[in-house]
Amino acid sequence: MPYLTKEKKATIFTNFGGKAENTGSIEAQIALVTERITSISKHLQANKHDHSSQRGLMQLVGQRKRLLSYLQKHNLTGYRALIEKLGLRK
Repeated sequence: MPYLTKEKKATIFTNFGGKAENTGSIEAQIALVTERITSISKHLQANKHDHSSQRGLMQLVGQRKRLLSYLQKHNLTGYRALIEKLGLRK
């Protein structure tokens, strides 16, 4: 069973991108990566020695960091609203 179904992705894109077809929205991309990070984190809590998943998690965290940095530079109010909505920091 996939961890992200089409319906779940559509929900994420609707909530953060405005509509389900708006998959290129930076906010929607960040929300999708965040969902993948939480899913892999839960997996790693049960499987502590899964090093390939740990590496994938670190790559996703770096990708989210780069996307958030881009959003912060180009839309500070949107950045603040997104980290508040996702509960990321501060």
